Amino acid sequence: MRKRFSDYEETEPPDAARDAIDRMTALMAGNPGDMSPIPLDMEGVPDFNRRVYDVTCAIPPGRTLTYGEVAERIGEPGAAQSVGQALGANPVPIIVPCHRVLAAGGKIGGFSAPGSISTKRKMLAIEADAAGPALPLFGAIS
Repeated sequence: MRKRFSDYEETEPPDAARDAIDRMTALMAGNPGDMSPIPLDMEGVPDFNRRVYDVTCAIPPGRTLTYGEVAERIGEPGAAQSVGQALGANPVPIIVPCHRVLAAGGKIGGFSAPGSISTKRKMLAIEADAAGPALPLFGAIS
């Protein structure tokens, strides 16, 4: 980064960015928290993707939906593949919790964040553990 941006000076991140970093770091350390207070700039994000992200953000920690269920909730039944593509383009994974969306039959599906599906599995397990035994790891919400 220093070679590429040698004219810039390293500084502390703004408070909102520091809060987001702290929340994501806590999740990966096994202490999930609420990501909804993190402000997001979705300018330039296609409307379809925004609708997918809105549904995805409404999935509580410890619960999951399938790509097809997300498609149904945005009023686009049969658009499971497009939902998967939108989640693959998610500009803010973890904050928009695309890890809570699974393939049909509870299969893990893909995950575009660093660590791929092993990171997805880890986050799902942390959230399921924090949610308690009443919530199954791979249980759809209603």
